[in-house]
Order: sequence, then C-alpha cells, then structure tokens
Amino acid sequence: MDLPQLLLVGLVLLFGVLGVLVPGVPGTWLVWAGVLWWALHQRSGPAWVLLVAATGLLLVVQVVKWLLPPRRLRGIGADRRMAVYAGGGAVLGFVLLPVLGAVPGFVGGIYLCERRRLGTHGEAWSSVRTVMRAAGTSVLVELLACLTVTAAWLGVALSGP
Repeated sequence: MDLPQLLLVGLVLLFGVLGVLVPGVPGTWLVWAGVLWWALHQRSGPAWVLLVAATGLLLVVQVVKWLLPPRRLRGIGADRRMAVYAGGGAVLGFVLLPVLGAVPGFVGGIYLCERRRLGTHGEAWSSVRTVMRAAGTSVLVELLACLTVTAAWLGVALSGP
C-alpha cells in the first residue's frame, strides 16, 4: 500500500475515533471500515489477524453498549466543548499510559471542563458523576475500543510489510 492511501486509511480511523464523541456518527464502524480497507489492500498475515481481532472487539463493544443504559445527554449540561475536553483527555491519557490511561484522561477532561464552567471542585465533581452516569460510560467504552484498534493498526502499519 502506498503512502497516500495509508494516510487516507489513517484519516478514516481518525474520523472514526472523533466520530465516537459525536452522537449519531458511526465512529466504531468508520474505524472498522478503515481497518478492513487496509487489510484488503495489505493482504498479509498481521493485517488479517488485526482485522479479525478488531472485528471481534468492536462487535463485543456494540453488545456492551447495548447492555449499558442509553445516552441521555439532554438536560445534564453535556455539550460539544465537554466532548472535546473528554476526547482530548482520553487521547492524551492513552498516549501517556497506553490503553489504561484513556479512562482517567476521559474523566479528567470532563472534570477540567466542568471545573472551568462551574468554578468549584464540589460542583465540578458532582457534574462529572452525573455525566458519567448519563452517557460517559458508553462513550468511554466505545472510545477505548476504537483507540485500541487504531493504536494496533498504527503499530502493525509502521512495522512494515
């Protein structure tokens, strides 16, 4: 696979990860489609293993999301700014402490957003708990899975043919 096409696959994966944070955008499916596109052109053992593993993980995440309470974003103060803070925190945490760092980064991003908006620690922490109960858990599960698949793809793609 040549470099421009590899960059396009990376862009699809990035849009998928960002799409997880936007309600109504099929972020998980964009990540899977990017890995599928890459694996069909790569045609190597590691590419097929990654595709199978990504498919299994993303299907399990869809089941887990279905079992979690539905997203109830209206009425809790969740807005685009909060999604940006939470997503940025999750990505930063994922980079600083691979895989496990996404969880405290996500929660920390929500806390930082609410602390700036509300001013006090108590009100911000109360708002974080409300957001996590209403929608944060399902978003976090989906985001963590997509980040894991994207990181695995990056590792395999950079390791060469």
